[in-house]
Amino acid sequence: MMNPPKRRGRPRAYDPERALTCVLESFWKSGYSGTSLDDIAGATGMNRPSLYAAFGGKEELYLKALAQYWSMSRVALREALADDVPLREALMRVYDKAISIYFSGGERPRGCFAIGTAITEAVDNPEIRSALAKGLQALDKGIEARIRAAAARGELKPGADPAMLAMLVSAVMHSIAIRARYGTPRAELKKFARAAVDLICG
Repeated sequence: MMNPPKRRGRPRAYDPERALTCVLESFWKSGYSGTSLDDIAGATGMNRPSLYAAFGGKEELYLKALAQYWSMSRVALREALADDVPLREALMRVYDKAISIYFSGGERPRGCFAIGTAITEAVDNPEIRSALAKGLQALDKGIEARIRAAAARGELKPGADPAMLAMLVSAVMHSIAIRARYGTPRAELKKFARAAVDLICG
């Protein structure tokens, strides 16, 4: 039998997924404008040429980090919206998961990565604006599907609009993210979430 050909070149000296997580953490801490390529290089342990080769420039790095965040958010949303519990309980699980993420920064609450970093940049950057819009719309659609299923089972008042209710669920989540970032206590945010669920579910 012939020996397999030897690989050429040096092996990859980094874990792409781990490196991207470090990129996300850097942007989450200081925002898009406040994060330099030197900051990212220090966080990932990669030099600038390696960063460019692996991910592209700063905008590409941010967009990949945002895509990773949306991917994690969709997984968390699907788990929270499992169809084995009433809508009221499912929505509280959504808010509980969101609050856990918003308070995951250690010393201080950091809110939502997308809301905290993409909103300002979306005004002038069409790529970030498009990525933000697609991510938010995907979350809305996931929530809407779960609300439609609940409405079909009679959990909501007749005539309830699942699309509008889904937007309301999302709007409360964004409000919680902002309030967490400026220092509202976790217990107060949970109380706010329960009031929102009461309103949404009737």
